[in-house]
Amino acid sequence: MIRVRFIAADGQSTVDAEAAPGTVLLDLAQANDQPLEGTCEGQMACSTCHVIVDPADFARLPRSSDDEEDMLDLAAGVTRTSRLACQIVLDESLDGLTVHIPGEVRNMQGR
Repeated sequence: MIRVRFIAADGQSTVDAEAAPGTVLLDLAQANDQPLEGTCEGQMACSTCHVIVDPADFARLPRSSDDEEDMLDLAAGVTRTSRLACQIVLDESLDGLTVHIPGEVRNMQGR
């Protein structure tokens, strides 16, 4: 099992979750009541699953695609370690990953 820690936007509350390898981070977040909407259902057509990866963990992630970078350009509160949770597939190399839930979300689909 892959362990992931979600840190709420307030920086205080945390949720520790576990998932099988191959689970998409967005699915794990939603299964654990994290406020990531995922409006486009993982099709990389919105930025409502934007998370901020802990700087200590960011280098463990595969590089983001140009399409993901384009979507992140539209997200609110983007940082150097921002990613879309729908694009992170968990594997053993990501065990212990920590992600922060941003304080605001911008839905570019207008739903």
